[in-house]
Amino acid sequence: MSVTPKSDINWQPLASPQADANPAPNFFGELVQETLALTRRLFIQLQRRPSTLVAGIIQPVMWLVLFGALFQNAPKGLFGSTTNYGQFLAAGVIVFTAFAGALNAGLPVMFDREFGFLNRLLVAPLASRFSIVFASAIFIISQSLLQAGVIVAAAAFIGAGLPDATGLFAIALIVFLLALGVTAISLGLAFALPGHIELIAVIFVTNLPLLFASTALAPLSFMPQWLQVVATLNPLSYAIEPIRYLYLHSSWELSSVVMQAPWGDVTFGGALLVLFGFAVVALLSIQPQLRRTLA
Repeated sequence: MSVTPKSDINWQPLASPQADANPAPNFFGELVQETLALTRRLFIQLQRRPSTLVAGIIQPVMWLVLFGALFQNAPKGLFGSTTNYGQFLAAGVIVFTAFAGALNAGLPVMFDREFGFLNRLLVAPLASRFSIVFASAIFIISQSLLQAGVIVAAAAFIGAGLPDATGLFAIALIVFLLALGVTAISLGLAFALPGHIELIAVIFVTNLPLLFASTALAPLSFMPQWLQVVATLNPLSYAIEPIRYLYLHSSWELSSVVMQAPWGDVTFGGALLVLFGFAVVALLSIQPQLRRTLA
């Protein structure tokens, strides 16, 4: 009987059963999976209680219709080159609706804190606890874009017109940048404030002053000098004026002047840069608070 020499045998190390059972973790894949699962949970809550979304759509549409009818006989030239106040107001309603929705972004997180669900997430074996924040941001921004689309359609129905495809994309980008920055601030407050009463108080105190201290309802030329300065420091104005320019002008470019601030002209591209900077600053400012809370 011939024996195969040991050197001729193709020796291969056996795979470790533990290595097969525990493959190398894919951090990015797990983060995406966790974020999608938490986002789906928020949409399920919205599906079970759709009244918040319905109210968030009906209220701005009513604003658009009622304010448009209220000022339809306003003196010519009061609202710029247009005599259609609905066309002038559409930009303000779109932006303020996105702002108000994003400002409420911290409430679901705050309620999760108070009911103990957030503590369960924090002790769960998540790839990253930042998936909680990402899910809330995706949910709120998606809701803001949906509301903006409905308002654009309602404005077109009442005669305000409809921007072209590029203009609609620009509106979506502006709403995204504003909602991202405000959502970041709201989530930071949700982790910093002791309870939902304090967060609701901040929302109530912030909402209307920022609305009236912007160009949502009236142009800068209609305001006193001190309010013009305040309005040009308000990030809402840098979202409203580019969208308004899209409604009032058939052609536009990044160098188009959309607002004449007390210290100089603001171009379309400059307004986008301000919104981008606002979102970046808001995201960076909440990082220390999130790291302390989610640690």
